[in-house]
Amino acid sequence: MIFTEFNLKQALNKAFLKQHIGSEKINLLAQCLRDTAQKINIHESEAYHKNLIRDFLNKVYYDPNFTINTKDYNDLVIYNGNMPTSSIGVIIETKRPAEKYDMVSSNSMNTKALHELILYFLRERITNKNLELKHLIITNLYHWFIFDVRDFETIFAQNKNLVHLYQSFESKQLSGTKTEYFYKEIAENFVTNNPAELKFTVLDFQNFINLIPKNAEDYESQLTLLYKILSPEHLLKLPFANDSNSLNTAFYHELLHIIGLAEITDKGKSLIQRLPAKHRNSGSFIENTISQLDSLDKLSRFPNLQNFGNTSDEQLFNIALELSITWINRILFLKLLEAQLMVYHKHSTK
Repeated sequence: MIFTEFNLKQALNKAFLKQHIGSEKINLLAQCLRDTAQKINIHESEAYHKNLIRDFLNKVYYDPNFTINTKDYNDLVIYNGNMPTSSIGVIIETKRPAEKYDMVSSNSMNTKALHELILYFLRERITNKNLELKHLIITNLYHWFIFDVRDFETIFAQNKNLVHLYQSFESKQLSGTKTEYFYKEIAENFVTNNPAELKFTVLDFQNFINLIPKNAEDYESQLTLLYKILSPEHLLKLPFANDSNSLNTAFYHELLHIIGLAEITDKGKSLIQRLPAKHRNSGSFIENTISQLDSLDKLSRFPNLQNFGNTSDEQLFNIALELSITWINRILFLKLLEAQLMVYHKHSTK
């Protein structure tokens, strides 16, 4: 197999590459990077460093809008949302910083770490039929190797012979049943003999750690690339604000939270719905509205109530949703008007 290494600029979407990242986010990244580096201990276990990776990603990027956790045999996964039913978007294979034999490197990719990632990808893609994977990562915290799932899809998931061997292995129809058998006899041989090109992006945490002085503000341009490459906009391939009419992703999720809604994925489609009962916040727009409508018996005053649902719960939710969206639209309009007035006032005083 041919392995082609990309740098961070080559891997990022050209429009996202031009996107401005505020100083506040870069300073948070610098602080968390510094804190994580101080906690690295080569004598500690893989589990210890796996928790460092999760904490770092959560603090800088993913909490509370996306969940990062273990799943089955996967060391870490990033879900496409923060709900238990969310699909997996990123699979992360972790190794100890001191691990050299099993870990991949730019000059040695056909190692156990890659073989493990291939197996976990096939389980998620073939067995679990997950069509919403976006990236796969191998990391020992110092070095990160990032693969676009489209290459894994073409090279591995669409190879009928490999999928047949994988399914035979999973159903225990081959001479070996342990994962080491899959790694050595199937994955390693496949990588050795397949002429396909597998592209990957490498980032070295140590290079970025060395950039950070006590004051990281002077190093924003260098740290911006690191911020973007591990962001949900890149790893989960989320839309990002590339024009004045686009919603910032973080703002979008915060807006859903304020209203009392959540975005979920069902059969490949993104849906927005009311939060499950145990996650509801009585102070959100929609829960507050439902409470008022119900306690004051407002439903009895609505004409054509059947247009809002067949049950009282459906009617309460749909009426509350319509009211909440109306109020939010008015607030957003006032904020947009305020911003335009500020711009106008700024230009008019020159």
